[in-house]
Amino acid sequence: MTDTPNFSNASGQDQFLTILSREEALARFEAALFPRAVGVEKRPLAEALGLALAENVVAPIDVPPFDRANVDGFAVRSADIAAASERHPVQLTLNGESIACGVTPKLTVSTGTATSISTGGPVPRGADAIVMVEHTHPTEGDAIEIWRSASPGQFVSYAGSDIARGEVVLRAGTVIGSREVGMFAACGIASVPVARKPRVAVLSTGDELVQPGEALPSAGIYDTNGAIVTAAIAENGGQAEFLGSLPDDEARLEAAMRQALAEHDMLILSGGTSKGAGDVSHRIVARLGEPGIVAHGVALKPGKPLCLAVCGGKPVVILPGFPTSAMFTFHDMVVPVLRRMAGLPPRTDTQVTARIPLRIASELGRTEFVMVSLVKGQEGLVAYPTGKGSGAITSFAQADGFIRIEALADHMPPGSEAEVTLFTPQVRVPDLVIIGSHCTGLDRVVAPLARGGSSVRVLSVGSLGGLAAARRGECDLAPIHLLDEKTGRYNEPFLEPGLELVPGWRRMQGIVYRPGDARFEALEAQDALRAALADPTCLMVNRNQGAGTRILIDSLLGSARPDGYWNQPRSHNAVSAAVAQKRADWGVTIAPVAHAAGLGFIPLAEEHYDFALVAARRDRPAVKAFLTALQSDECREALEQAGFRRA
Repeated sequence: MTDTPNFSNASGQDQFLTILSREEALARFEAALFPRAVGVEKRPLAEALGLALAENVVAPIDVPPFDRANVDGFAVRSADIAAASERHPVQLTLNGESIACGVTPKLTVSTGTATSISTGGPVPRGADAIVMVEHTHPTEGDAIEIWRSASPGQFVSYAGSDIARGEVVLRAGTVIGSREVGMFAACGIASVPVARKPRVAVLSTGDELVQPGEALPSAGIYDTNGAIVTAAIAENGGQAEFLGSLPDDEARLEAAMRQALAEHDMLILSGGTSKGAGDVSHRIVARLGEPGIVAHGVALKPGKPLCLAVCGGKPVVILPGFPTSAMFTFHDMVVPVLRRMAGLPPRTDTQVTARIPLRIASELGRTEFVMVSLVKGQEGLVAYPTGKGSGAITSFAQADGFIRIEALADHMPPGSEAEVTLFTPQVRVPDLVIIGSHCTGLDRVVAPLARGGSSVRVLSVGSLGGLAAARRGECDLAPIHLLDEKTGRYNEPFLEPGLELVPGWRRMQGIVYRPGDARFEALEAQDALRAALADPTCLMVNRNQGAGTRILIDSLLGSARPDGYWNQPRSHNAVSAAVAQKRADWGVTIAPVAHAAGLGFIPLAEEHYDFALVAARRDRPAVKAFLTALQSDECREALEQAGFRRA
């Protein structure tokens, strides 16, 4: 792995090893160090800032845990006010309760009624929209007039729409900041597993060095490298300890270096790497442990005298003595290794111009900041709005930055070029982008990629939205589960030229209900459906348009539109929560979600959850890694344990 030292003392000076390219030197250094386990420790949230998650963290609850109002106003049935206008207001009778935060609704919103509700209050049974108080007027008696219609789901945040129970909240390697702390707190998580900061010893060497604050003798210089390197280590995930400066006394220096290595995970020195007869550091390093020096002399300017070594499994670095050279080589050659030991992602550029793929609506008269996630498109960066609403902590935590829409504009048109302001300088475009239908099984497939250092971005926009993103070249893979009624086949009939079908797994869709409900208990699917449709008090919960599950529901219902049909949350978890919390009596979801909630489940159909692969991206390393992971025994076992079946 390393060159054998070939020192010549003919001129009284040790010679450099063979000069290596930057790439070769770094490759040798990393090959001698990795793979290695990252130290893990559990820390309270307040003590985890700036550290990297050592393991994936899974949400123990849905966030929000119930359907909640986003504005002050009235909970209504949208169908009741479909014709409302300023000239022809609709009058509704007020129910005898007012719902605030922390208040559990007791009364059902039946046809022709409304319930007063505050921002954050739980949406009562029967209601599928919230009308802002500004669009209403009290009338005589217990009634209000409403002069604006509302679409189903308006101003409602559905249970699990922000974070779904069982979903990976944040992945291993994520750097924890205030936004991430907010996500954990929203899930009730008080402590998290983090990568332990590598303990790094810093030593300066040279007879001429004097510490700041001391008197400067003739021919002496102040030690600037000690302070600079110590600070730079802290900036990049290490726990630095400056041990002072030592003269070029070989015995004394060797004793200090051995003790430093015994008590720390890494040792960084500055000075003592050039060809001067008094420079002894590299001679000591050569006898501190195997494999020893892996590079001594790198084709850098400045920074040629850099010495890289691994002694007994611990990295030892001797930086050049001049501060400019020391910091150049530290950031270029040492930071990648240090951050990897700390479980942190690589440092990246923050230059950001991106195309907006979708129309973004904005409120006229207000400057708006829209948070976006960055992916690679066919002609550069693409900025996807995170779009979960103002109450969603994930909108902030999962975004790379934001764009600004001026007050005089009511939207940003699709195809616009926009400047993206990044939240942190460490943001990088993901190696793999998956846009489409969400499934908790997907977390099991991408886990090996994340452990291998690949960054993965998953955006849940539904099967049809994923196919549109794939056609535009904005993702590598689009998860889909679409049934073609004409052929009875899943997914393949929906592919267009340039897209290939990659088989994924099977997941059982079915009717979910509360155990003990006689309308469903011990019945087959068709009998249960007939019983539900025959009972006008049996309230359903639907799914959003564009979802594969919605297509299945519509095929089951035909022309029927039972009460609750227009209640359209965007996830399986939200459907499960609505039934479990008695805001609905039945819906359609997948078996793993139903079982996790302790609900009854009647199988309907085993659907195919597959992937539309953008053929032009098949040979990208991250795509290859995903396809390999998908076929692995580890993936198969993980999916089966979660309740899925491999194709």
